[in-house]
Amino acid sequence: MKIGMPLNYAGGFAETVEELREFEDVGLDVVLLPEAYSFDSVSQIGFIAARTERVQIATSILNIYSRTPTLLAMTAAGIDYISGGRFVLGIGASGPQVVEGFHGIKYDAPLGRTREVVEICRSVWRREPVEHDGRYYHLPLTPEYGGGGLGKPLKLINHPVRSRIPIVLAALGPKNVQQAAELCEGWEPIFYLPERAESAFGEALAAGRAKRSADLPPLEICADTKVLITEDADELAAGVQAVRQHLALYIGGMGARGKNFYTELAGRYGYGEAAETIQDLFLSGRKAEAAAAVPDGLVHGVTLLGSPGHVAERAAAFVAAGVTTLNATPIATTHERRVKDIARLKEYVA
Repeated sequence: MKIGMPLNYAGGFAETVEELREFEDVGLDVVLLPEAYSFDSVSQIGFIAARTERVQIATSILNIYSRTPTLLAMTAAGIDYISGGRFVLGIGASGPQVVEGFHGIKYDAPLGRTREVVEICRSVWRREPVEHDGRYYHLPLTPEYGGGGLGKPLKLINHPVRSRIPIVLAALGPKNVQQAAELCEGWEPIFYLPERAESAFGEALAAGRAKRSADLPPLEICADTKVLITEDADELAAGVQAVRQHLALYIGGMGARGKNFYTELAGRYGYGEAAETIQDLFLSGRKAEAAAAVPDGLVHGVTLLGSPGHVAERAAAFVAAGVTTLNATPIATTHERRVKDIARLKEYVA
C-alpha cells in the first residue's frame, strides 16, 4: 500500500514544502494538493516538483468545468514533464456550490462531461490531432456549434514524458463510482469506511470493472483519512473532536438539503437518521450540536486515530477492503509528530 498526504499549508506554503522533504525521507509516496475556491493548485505544484525528488504529486481535485479538457491535458503533461513523470491527474465534478457559485458555470451532466474529458486528455497525450464530436465538447468547434469555421485539428507540440498519465476520479455517487472503475486508473473516495464499503460501493465498482478496458491497469483505490497515533487521552479526545467537526461540516453543510453527497453517503453507510439530524442542526446554525451528533462508529470507522495497535488494526482493515493508497492527513500538533505518524503508518502497511 502507498501512503499519500494532502498538503496543508496553513502555516505558510514555502515553509510547508521545505518540510515536505522530511515526509519524503520517511517513505511518503504521494502528496496531494487540494483546489476548491482557494489558490489554484497548478502553480503551486510546480514549486513542489522543484523541491522534491521522489514523491508523486497529485491534484485533489481539479474540477472538470473550469478548465477545458485540452487545458487539463496540457497542464497534466506540463507538470509530468517538470516532475520527471511523477504527476497524477486527480479530477472530479466538484459540486454546484463551487462550479456555479465561484466559477459561474452551469453544473450539468457530470457523468457525460467526465467521460469526454478523459477521452480528450488521453488523445492529447498520445499527440493525436484532437478531433472530438461529443455531446458536450466539439473539437474543432465548427459553425454548427457556434464556431467561426477557422479551427483545425491540432496536436500537442511537445512530446509528453508519458503517453498516458494516471487519472484518478474523485467520486461518491454510485454512477460516478462506476465510471471511475470503468475509465480511470484510480478512484478517490472521501470518508471511506472499510467495513461498510462493500455495501456502499461494491455494486457500482463491480459494474464499472465489468466494462473496464483490458488496456487499463487494476483500479487503484485512494482513500482519504486522518491519522493520529497517540496513547494520550486528552490528545486523542481533541483529535476526535476535530474529526467530528469536519464530518459535521461536510454532512451538514457541504450542499443544500436534499442535494448533499456526503449526507447521502452517510445514509449508505447505515447512518441515515443521524445524517439527517446532523444536517438539520448544522443548517440551523447549531454547529456544535451537529458535531456532537456524529456517531462514534463513523468517526472511528473513517479515520486512524488512537494507540499504535489500534491504528495498525484500522490500517489493516483499509488494506483488506481493497484500498491501495491511504491519503492520510496527520493531525498531530507538531511537525515532528506528524512526520513520525506518517513513518509509523508506512511501517504498518509495508
